[in-house]
Amino acid sequence: MTDNAPRGLPAPPPLGAAALPPGTYGGQVVLVTGGGTGLGKAIAAEFARLGADLVIAGRRAGQLEAACEELTAVPGAGRVTAAVCDIRDPERVAEVFDAAEAALGVPDVLVNNAAANFPCPAEDLSPNAWRAVVDTTLTGTWFATREFGRRHLAAGTPGSIVSIGASYAWTGGPGFAHSAAAKAGVKNLVETLAVEWGPYGIQINGLVPGLFPHSDMTEDIRGGLERAAPADRAARQPALRVGVPRELGWAATFLASPYARFVTGHTLVVDGANWQRRALVNPEVVPVREQLGRGPFSP
Repeated sequence: MTDNAPRGLPAPPPLGAAALPPGTYGGQVVLVTGGGTGLGKAIAAEFARLGADLVIAGRRAGQLEAACEELTAVPGAGRVTAAVCDIRDPERVAEVFDAAEAALGVPDVLVNNAAANFPCPAEDLSPNAWRAVVDTTLTGTWFATREFGRRHLAAGTPGSIVSIGASYAWTGGPGFAHSAAAKAGVKNLVETLAVEWGPYGIQINGLVPGLFPHSDMTEDIRGGLERAAPADRAARQPALRVGVPRELGWAATFLASPYARFVTGHTLVVDGANWQRRALVNPEVVPVREQLGRGPFSP
């Protein structure tokens, strides 16, 4: 008799495994914004494992220093350097690219991972709160993308960009109007620039993570996970498990690799189908203000 009980998607291969040949990124320079912690660091680690020279950029020097030590120790890693950078400052972004070029060479791959986010009812968002998220998530991504593109266009060299997105770029994100609007803009940049820059050998793709528990989660996600037992977290995913950070890194290394050269303008969602989940009977609607524990709105 066959046991047809749901088991979910199998666990991934162990840490250190790779789908691409060893040395795939040997001699190439990969720049990862927001690469000092969390999923950015996990992505950087998989590029390092495949031989890349790394530049990790972020706003906190201490985190970057610790990440450099960790990434340098990854088997197969090339050289690793770090740059303190607020990607909202286009002049500083240009300086980071200058420093990367002087130390390692022109970046062959850019991973736009840096972003800002926090939950807030739309009516409570101040102009400064809106700008804090949109200026980092969308405008900062544009500044880094523009700098990368201009350098390769001027040199006549190919390149690859992977921009981290979010599924609410398609669905909307109640409680995250600022971030959802910004991520929708990032998705549109992927689609627009794939057409504009494809003739010059520059590919650009998006990568959307699902639930990947890690040390750099926003407080709302962390709080939700802390309130739920591990078994409950898994039961809420169609895959019956959450993601492992290296799975996102494998997806990023594939999208930027020689094996994905004809994939451009695409956004790959790595979330075990969670964003497509639908209940036969939808649960009762709870207004965002109530979900966030806010009282009645008062101007």
